[in-house]
This record gives sequence, C-alpha cells and structure tokens, in this order.
Amino acid sequence: MALKPLGDRVVVKFTQAEETSKGGIILAASAQEKPQVAEVVAVGPGGVVDGKEIVMEVKPGDKVILSKYAGTEVKIDGEELIIVKQGDILAIVD
Repeated sequence: MALKPLGDRVVVKFTQAEETSKGGIILAASAQEKPQVAEVVAVGPGGVVDGKEIVMEVKPGDKVILSKYAGTEVKIDGEELIIVKQGDILAIVD
C-alpha cells in the first residue's frame, strides 16, 4: 500500500536510533532517544493551504531533521511512518 499525502503533508521514516552510548554501553530500547533525523518517503502537492501558497521544498529521498514531537505515527505494511506538515521539518541534511 502506498501513501499519498495531501496538501503540505510529508511522509517520513525515521532512521535507526543509537543503540550504544558514546562510551560504548548498549542502551535498552526504552532508554534510546527518539531520532530526529528521518528520510522523506512521499511529499504532498503543496498548493494553497489555509489561504497561503505552499511550495514543497523537500523531495522523496531527502534526509531531514524534524521537530521533536511532530507528526502522526502510522503503521503501513509493518513499516512505521510519520506524517508531518512541511512546517515541522526544521532542516534538510546534506
């Protein structure tokens, strides 16, 4: 199943969380910090949203940094994805 976001929405997939600390200690899943770097999977068309013209600045494959508690989590075909507004994306990582 493919997701096609609407308006200024973007579908992203988080990269793996750090499993070891800087000192080499293996962290339990509950102690791992939620990653903020994600990969863009799909991008909405943009357009006019709430009376403002929205131009999409990200594209599938981009690595981005998200706001810490942004988005709605969904699980499609066993894969965990997040749907966020483009405004919740803070930066594109080169």
